[in-house]
Amino acid sequence: MTLNSNENLLEAILSKENLNAAWKHVRSNKGAAGIDGITVDNFVQHFKAVGDELIETIRQGHYQPLPVRRVYIRKPDGGQRGLGIPTIFDRVIQQAIAQIIGPCFDKTFSEFSYGFRPKRSQHHAVKKLRKYIEGGKRIAVDVDLSKFFDRVNHDFLMSLLGQRISDKRVLKLIANYLRAGSVEDGCWKACHEGVPQGGPLSPLLSNIVLHLLDKELEKRRHNFVRYADDFVIVVSSKRAGERVMASIKRFVERKLKLKVNDTKSQVVPVSRCKFLGFSFRGQSLSGMISPCSNLNTASDRLQGDLVVSLWKRN
Repeated sequence: MTLNSNENLLEAILSKENLNAAWKHVRSNKGAAGIDGITVDNFVQHFKAVGDELIETIRQGHYQPLPVRRVYIRKPDGGQRGLGIPTIFDRVIQQAIAQIIGPCFDKTFSEFSYGFRPKRSQHHAVKKLRKYIEGGKRIAVDVDLSKFFDRVNHDFLMSLLGQRISDKRVLKLIANYLRAGSVEDGCWKACHEGVPQGGPLSPLLSNIVLHLLDKELEKRRHNFVRYADDFVIVVSSKRAGERVMASIKRFVERKLKLKVNDTKSQVVPVSRCKFLGFSFRGQSLSGMISPCSNLNTASDRLQGDLVVSLWKRN
């Protein structure tokens, strides 16, 4: 499917076959309830009562997603990462969107991008980085994007989506998800930026934004790997690394409208760099992927047993 030539993209997203596949995906990953309290186990009963009406509301362009439930998990550095847990229904719709538009965007993504993509993993990214090191690259330019998922500029992201998606209803639906806000300690908070981690759509949206970074790094012929917002560039000398760090910081902040964390970003020998929980000693590899690092998305997991469909096929 070519997104920019399909004015009926929403119909493909809301097709019974696609929604059933999306539900199967969400069901296999289980997960906590959103703010409405509807769980994976009782969702089918809930959907049978209100599902058709909600789908029609989306089709008419009037649907307003519920805010996400804000929770926090501990990061390896002792900080906290915020997650936004959508309702089960909104997870199904987000997954349905991702299933249709994701493959079209993925075809354009860089070969050096490994996060949240089919048949790619953290291990593949680490192996690629090791090959660079074995080839003689000894300096790592380790750039930390400060609170990336919380700081994605909505207008910038929507402009990127608008370049590929012509169905205005789909663009409006995605924009509504971005602006749905969150509930934390019983209080609703507006959302003016960011793509909160926790929903099926946010990994794809993050890759769409950071694809511009990949293209820039490729244009400059840098040796790099990226997994979500974690990326490392390897060069031959400290001086070259410092030049690269300065220029990439300008690009990230001016073009992508993001922030570089100066405290955590560094130009160091590869032996002092950690990437996705791994460290490098000479040409050997040590360590293991941290359970608190960026996790593979649901698309990287097996779907498990068959589950009840939202609609029975005729």
